[in-house]
Parts: sequence; structure tokens; C-alpha cells
Amino acid sequence: MTEDLTAFVDALKVTGFFDARSPIVVSRAPGRLDVMGGIADYSGSLVLQRTTAEATFVAVQRTDQPLLNIVSLSPDSNGIPRVFALRLDALVEGGWPIRYSDARSIFSNATNHWAAYVVGVFIVLMRERGVVFPQGAKILISSRVPEGKGVASSAALEVAMMQAVSSAFGILISANDTALLCQMAENLVAGAPCGVMDQMTSVCGESDSLLALLCQPAELQPPVPIPQDIAIWGLDSGERHAVSGSDYTSVRTAAFMGQRILESAADSSDGYLANVTPVEFARELISLLPDQITGAEFLARYLGTSDTVTSVEPSRTYCVRQATAHPVFENYRVHEFRRLLLESPSAERCGRLGELMFQSHESYSACGLGSGGTDLIVNLVRETGVNGGLYGARITGGGSGGTVVILGGADAGGRVAGIAERYRSITGYSPHVFSGSSPGAAQFGAMTVTI
Repeated sequence: MTEDLTAFVDALKVTGFFDARSPIVVSRAPGRLDVMGGIADYSGSLVLQRTTAEATFVAVQRTDQPLLNIVSLSPDSNGIPRVFALRLDALVEGGWPIRYSDARSIFSNATNHWAAYVVGVFIVLMRERGVVFPQGAKILISSRVPEGKGVASSAALEVAMMQAVSSAFGILISANDTALLCQMAENLVAGAPCGVMDQMTSVCGESDSLLALLCQPAELQPPVPIPQDIAIWGLDSGERHAVSGSDYTSVRTAAFMGQRILESAADSSDGYLANVTPVEFARELISLLPDQITGAEFLARYLGTSDTVTSVEPSRTYCVRQATAHPVFENYRVHEFRRLLLESPSAERCGRLGELMFQSHESYSACGLGSGGTDLIVNLVRETGVNGGLYGARITGGGSGGTVVILGGADAGGRVAGIAERYRSITGYSPHVFSGSSPGAAQFGAMTVTI
């Protein structure tokens, strides 16, 4: 067993939480480091993602009580232990699984919202797969994926939960469907409008390669090996990121508003903004988009968007042009990044890879998804430069804080440590450094242990 798995199994033996007479199913799911693609996923872009070495573990034991008894070994940001219990009959109304809107209301306060990512798995299985749970369960969670850092801690939790619950209750689910169902739990129960790349990476990612996913809606392409002369790190800015934050949500909504406007004028997106070429966008389409538009004005003209997880707010002003432009150009950057990774090593290649990352970061900022801390890390990497062994950097995931991904030479770990130390000396915050990768949940599977 790996070190983190051994530590979790050892913890099961000393908590006193589980019944020693019954088997316990254990699953593991890693976080993800968004190398390229990020928020273009919901617009159909290609994305390149790497699993983290850090992972979330879930242990599930079936019980005779019709109760979900959930304990997380990780306290919340206020140091309060996370404990939640819910009767299974609270998830049924009139003989049918409760509606997603009713489920969200159960987890509407800050104290128990974390449990939405856990119980959401049961609700989605009940609603989408017709699963009936004849028994309850004890559930113990332990995570080394830092929360609020933009490395998909919520996806790791959902995926580990889905893997453990499906194994414990004998439910057969494919790897792709596992990811899609977990995305539904996050979108419809937790209320976070994420794309699918986080869950797909946590399920299907492989060590030492990048998961390539064409998000139309979730087409896995051959993984991209990380060249031996290149390494990838993540550096946590200490500025908290949340997919459910208003900045991310408004940018996503604005992108779908832009798609709706373009489709009404010239249907050239083939269903996804990312399918518009940069040349076509610059020559023919950008002039059709307003720089800004209020939600009320948009709704009066176009009624709504095709997005099922966000709504246009009449009182909000949306920056439609930039939010629409981002996935068009990001999709091109990601394809070019993949092509370069598959080329023979050269100094020119390293510089071009880094420049694509810097461009992606600048596009995030233009969308309003930057932050002072992430800009500082990117600038420190830019100052070090290719000659110093660091090629490029960009903010990851939903932006507005979180983690910066750094690309450099395979021997540049000391340079990254130096960036971390300079960041600490400037800001007073000592960042977590993400290094290495690990197998996705599908490769790990599930194991049964007894205590």
C-alpha cells in the first residue's frame, strides 16, 4: 500500500467509528492541476489536466439503520469538526427521490454545505439510476487535497464517494458515467456550476501524463505523456477560490450569453463556442457582441441561454465580449500546447509553451478572474524566465485566487522552491507546492478492509 493509503487504513482502526464485525469499502480519488483549458471546458474546449499526488479517501460501511452517518477527519476553516447525519427517508418524498431544488435547501447553510458533496452522490444515484438504498451507511472521509486552492477538492470528494458507495452497494457504473454523475451532484445538489474536467481527471487521470479531454461533452482523447525534460508544479497563492463564487459564475453566464447572441446572428459554433476558429471570431463575430449588457436587456432580446446550471440575473451587468472570446482562443492555445508537448525537445519549444500559458493567464485576468497573489506568482516565474529553467505559468481552474501551475525544466524544482520563498517573503504566506501525480480513481478501484 502507498503511504497515504496506509495512513488512512490505520486511522480506520483507531477512530472507533466503524463496527469491527462488518467489511469496510475504501476508495481513493486525486485532485487535479489544471495545466491548460480551465474555464473553457463548459464551452467545449480541449483541456489538459494532471492528477495531483494529494488525494481524498472515503470509507463506507453498510449498516442496518436507515441513516447516513458522515464524519470528516478534516475540520472546517474555523476548526469545527465536520459531522453530519441524515435519515434516508429525508431523501424520498411521495415514494420518489426528492427534487434537486429540495435537496439544495437541505444544505443551504454554511455549516453543513460540505455534506452536499457527500449526500449528493446518493441523491444522483437515486434520481438518475433508480437506485434504492435498503440500508444506511457509516461514511468516514479524509482528504489531503487542500480546499479552496483551485485543485478540485470537491471533485475528489465526489469521485471517492461515488466509487466507494457504488462498490459497497453493488452498483455498476462506468468510469465516464462516474465522472458525469459526480458533476451532476456538484451542479444540482451542491449548486456549484463546474464543468466536467475536474471529475473526469479525478476518475480517469494517469500518473505522469496529462489527461486530454474534449469537453463536448466529455470525449477522452489519448493521454499526453509529460516529456522527460519538462516538469509541472502548482503553487498555492493562499487566496481562496470557489467555483460557486460570483465571478466565475458571471463569466460562465456571460459566455453562454455570447453564444446565444452569435447563434441568433450566425450559427457558426456547431453547438460549442470552442468550435469557432479564432480567425472567424476576429473577422466576423466579435463585432456582433456587446462589450457589456445588462441581464434585463439580454433577457428582453434573447429570453435566456442554453446553460442548465446558471441563470441570467436581470440586475447584473455582464462582460459578454471577453467571456465569449476566452474559450475561442483558449481552445486554440490548448491544441497548440499539446502539439508542442509531442514535439522533440528544443529551447524554442519551451519558450512557446510558456508563452501560451502566459497568454491564458492574461485572458483570465481580462475576464475578471485574476487576483493579486496569482499575478505575483506568474510575474515571479516570468522574471526567472526560460534561461532560469522556468518557462511559463498561469492561474488554474475557476480563477479568482487559488493555485498557479508552473512549467519548467525537469531539474527546476529548486527554482520553484525559490519562487515559493520569495512569495512568502513578500506576502507573509507560505504556499503549498504541488508536485508529482497519482492514479485516478478508476485505476485505484476500491478495496475492502476489516478492522
